[in-house]
Amino acid sequence: MTAKQLTDSILQMAIEGKLVPQDPNDEPASVLLENIREEKRRLVQEGKLKKKDLEETPISEDERPFEIPESWEWCRLGEISTYSHTKKKINASKAAPNIWGLDLEDIEKGGKLLCIKSVGERKAIGDKTCFEEGDILYSKLRPYLLKILIAPQNGICTPEIIPFTCYGNISKGYIVNLLKSVYVDRYINSATFGIKMPRVATETMTSLIIPLPPLAEQKRIVAKIEELLPVVKEYGEAYKEASKMNAGLPDKLKKSVLQDAIMGKLGTQDENDEPVSVLLEKIREEKRRLVQEGVLKKKDLEETPISEDEKPFEIPDNWGIAKLSLITSLIDGEKIEGDYVCLDAKFLRGKSTGDILSKGKYVKQGDNIILVDGENSGEVFTVPCDGYMGSTFKQLWVSEEVFLPYVLFFIKYYKDILRNSKKGAAIPHLNKEIFYNLIIGIPPLAEQRRIVEKIEALFVEIDNIKIQ
Repeated sequence: MTAKQLTDSILQMAIEGKLVPQDPNDEPASVLLENIREEKRRLVQEGKLKKKDLEETPISEDERPFEIPESWEWCRLGEISTYSHTKKKINASKAAPNIWGLDLEDIEKGGKLLCIKSVGERKAIGDKTCFEEGDILYSKLRPYLLKILIAPQNGICTPEIIPFTCYGNISKGYIVNLLKSVYVDRYINSATFGIKMPRVATETMTSLIIPLPPLAEQKRIVAKIEELLPVVKEYGEAYKEASKMNAGLPDKLKKSVLQDAIMGKLGTQDENDEPVSVLLEKIREEKRRLVQEGVLKKKDLEETPISEDEKPFEIPDNWGIAKLSLITSLIDGEKIEGDYVCLDAKFLRGKSTGDILSKGKYVKQGDNIILVDGENSGEVFTVPCDGYMGSTFKQLWVSEEVFLPYVLFFIKYYKDILRNSKKGAAIPHLNKEIFYNLIIGIPPLAEQRRIVEKIEALFVEIDNIKIQ
């Protein structure tokens, strides 16, 4: 559960009467509502409200979104607040330059006030809405619905922010938290209008059904939320750290598995396996044949001795050791003509349907090609269909005498070195010298298969790991 999900859960519990216990000694919300009606009747007599402000729209059983305690009451926001009342306006050019000028960008989602800037600092222009200290400030724009707070001082604001207050000493903190709840957010998002910048209509807000607790319980609810939110914030920070760890852990574990694999610590040695010396001679014979056939070049037969200082780690006694150039080569592919798909990085990553070319460097389904240009140089792809290699690729030839997945896992282990050793500035290229000089431990063929089987099994387990 994320911090936001936890916050949403707390607010929902609060407005359903499940966050704090009810106290039978609390004056019920029905008395509070009657006191509000009496207050509004007095304001009508004083000419501060109109008779229509006394009107109430009944709430049917079907309209009630959830159950609430017996001491609570259902009402509408328009009946307990001044949300729909005409707001005092002023042109920013006529406002005192030192007065607070509030804009939407000053409020973080969730209601945190980021800064207070004066009208003069802001160089504000146009019509603004006046508000007073203690007013609830609510953004009516859909992307900013959760920008809600209680004004700490007088000021003016963008007309997209609606200032209002409540009757009957209703806790403004309770109303603010109610307006941040998932219940209200869903209700309003289903009723906003406009395409470019959707807004919530005044009628929608005044019709909003409010679960109203007794005054004393409202205060207990707000106090409990204020007590819990710092804990939720700490939880959120810990959750982010755990998520980062969870995201990075699989790669680190897989890298560790591959390291053990290439050092001979993952598989089991078997004295009945064909000796590696026989395997190495088969590889050399294969390469001589491919040179004669024109697939490889004479330079591919060259072998550079490996000194003791070059050996990066100890390997089992029955393994051989060689440079990657012994068992691999980067070749151009066969040049042919005919309509085939271009096997570029976008196509291979499933981000493009691919262009159809009439000629190019042909590779077959199941061949392996390696990126030699760009930021991800060294990344190997198995070709999903016949086609022409993209211009940033070379075909990766791997000796048929070794187990291909073992070699591909080896190259994957060194992907960071290959990416970080690229040549060129404008268009970085794979450093082929480093690629060919990578030192690979070569187990007997049967052990190569056992190692790959173990790697794949461990990778499945790693992918299923989740930090709670």
